[in-house]
Amino acid sequence: MRYAIRHVTRFDYAEPVGFARCNLRLKPIDWPGQRLDDYRLSVEPGGHTFPARADAGLAHVVRLVVAAPARTLTIESAAQVYVDRLVPVPDAGDPTLGEIAALARASADASPLGPASYLFPSPLIPIDAEIARWCAADLDPGRGALAAGIALARRIQAEFAFDTAATLVDTPPGDAFRKRGGVCQDFAQIMISGLRAAGLPAAYASGYLRTLPPPGQPRLVGADATHAWVLLWCGPERGWVGLDPTNGIWMASDHVLMAVGRDYADIAPIDGIVLGSGAQRMHVSVDVEPLGDCAG
Repeated sequence: MRYAIRHVTRFDYAEPVGFARCNLRLKPIDWPGQRLDDYRLSVEPGGHTFPARADAGLAHVVRLVVAAPARTLTIESAAQVYVDRLVPVPDAGDPTLGEIAALARASADASPLGPASYLFPSPLIPIDAEIARWCAADLDPGRGALAAGIALARRIQAEFAFDTAATLVDTPPGDAFRKRGGVCQDFAQIMISGLRAAGLPAAYASGYLRTLPPPGQPRLVGADATHAWVLLWCGPERGWVGLDPTNGIWMASDHVLMAVGRDYADIAPIDGIVLGSGAQRMHVSVDVEPLGDCAG
């Protein structure tokens, strides 16, 4: 499936801002089963952009500097992405969770996607004892990695309520867990916390869902904004497998992967600093339009 993605972020400032420096992580990455065919970034009223390195994880990072006074700042990202990703199928020959944990601990891969980098707590996803106990019911070390991963994602989807008023962007996963509610970021963080507590490498994935589902299929939750889900490393043969606990499904052709990190702080679509006084408001609009199945 080919998608046209339009992601617009507008900042409105109560007083003119004299300087802004932002990190933009809006360009989708290349990933198995996913190809970026076209990308455009525009900024109004303008600014200087240049590439920068990702501090952690895997992301295309652009540094934006706006040095002229502005009352508004609009950042528009437009991409065309082709996705041809099969739904994973658990197999009796899959490595067990215990084998995955041992392989990850022994890995010498120091690349941005080396599994050992995703074994430990990160600034926004600590190990929480309550989450660990709850997730352990699906994470027996002798269980196949893919079967266990999708079982946990589906249990989170079944037992937690999608509630945009329940949490904020900085709500710790333990708080969302005790509320049994939140949004996609919360569900991803809960699942990652539980997986890491079991000694398993789990990464935070950021991206998009198709806005319009195929005929006869339900609309997926989170399709009108950036979406978050989980990547579980399932050994050198399977690699990183995507799991969406908000919808209880695999990452497949409805998902467009934008960036991968230890948690949201590594891959926030936009962060940075502004110099000015007064309040600011942020408006975000996301549209993911399916264009058809042509691969060319």
